[in-house]
Amino acid sequence: MGQSTDYLVVGAGIVGLAVARELRKRYPKRRITILEKEAAVGYHASGRNSGVLHSGIYYGGGTVKARVCTQGARRMKAFAAEHGIHCHHTGKIIIATSPEDLSTLECLQENARHNGVRIEVLDEQGIRQIEPFAGVFQQGIYCLDTAVIDPKAVLYKLVALLKDDDVFIVFNAQVIAVDILARTVKTPQGEWHYGYLFNCAGAFADQVARYFERGLDYALLPFKGIYFKLHPQRNPMVRANIYPVPDMGQPFLGVHVTRSIHGEVYAGPTAIPALGRENYGMLQGAKWEESWRTGYALSRMYRANHQNFRKLVHSELGKYRKKDFLASVNKLLPGLTGEDLVSCDKVGIRPQLVNIRENRLEMEFILEQSPDALHVLNAISPAFTSALALAEWIVDQAHHHAPRPVT
Repeated sequence: MGQSTDYLVVGAGIVGLAVARELRKRYPKRRITILEKEAAVGYHASGRNSGVLHSGIYYGGGTVKARVCTQGARRMKAFAAEHGIHCHHTGKIIIATSPEDLSTLECLQENARHNGVRIEVLDEQGIRQIEPFAGVFQQGIYCLDTAVIDPKAVLYKLVALLKDDDVFIVFNAQVIAVDILARTVKTPQGEWHYGYLFNCAGAFADQVARYFERGLDYALLPFKGIYFKLHPQRNPMVRANIYPVPDMGQPFLGVHVTRSIHGEVYAGPTAIPALGRENYGMLQGAKWEESWRTGYALSRMYRANHQNFRKLVHSELGKYRKKDFLASVNKLLPGLTGEDLVSCDKVGIRPQLVNIRENRLEMEFILEQSPDALHVLNAISPAFTSALALAEWIVDQAHHHAPRPVT
């Protein structure tokens, strides 16, 4: 017969854990279960996160991302302080590296004003007082509220708190079948009968949604984020975080330089189209059927060329070559050589949603409802920063769907 639960959360990444936490706060008497396909948390996007807590400057006023990023960052910092998790309040500079960047800096300033983000607009001298080795053209923005945290420490603490609150977490429990009429999910660990389901499966959320005939207008394109470490002798060149001015028509922030919570300095990530949702190595995790689908979606996007997609592909594929990657980093930190960038095993996959009807990258968080279920389909950056506020918004969307009784 399987087991029964009032709320079933699929996925124990940062969003799934935060949703379960929000549900427990609201419904202390309900049965809550999380299904995670891996043997522990932190194997994929949430655990491979850079750890940067974003301020909300990138997101236009009125968007969900703008609202939950600023709120979520404050809550994540408070969560870290409450539970003894290291959080460095480092700030971040966003620097123009060409004349074309200056108009985008004005857009970012407007976002900051609308979203209540504390910034300072600085000239070259002001930027170099903060980051003496940064390359900058005329102007940059200093974001005072950006911080860096240990993402795995956050995940582990959430798991511990949820277990203390009688939330049942089942590992090695990948969803392999769903009976939507019986409200039953089948996994290698058994079957669960649910009252209401939250699909927070990250890179596999679209596959879970298709059991419910949802997410049909979308495809998931995995983008590989490769990093290099700065040689330890070069670490003093970076005090905190140095970012380029982004292309505001795309959801990627560009290769940047970040000092981690442990003191290492990383450059990255790229946004290279990947061969699979877990394609962390050259061929590791590559799924050939999935690669074919990815290639087909990429070809359609390339032909349509919305959001300047061709330029993105050409630029990012080149970064497989170290010299091209170095050229991106040198715009931020002039004078580095190839020997200053050390290969490392830090790599992530961004599960980016694509609208296949319109051949464009989705910029916003996307939810779709189905009877007795809610599907989080595009939980990309700044999902980690936003998680505690994002979870509140997600649960709000389902508040009128109280779980039906389970037997």
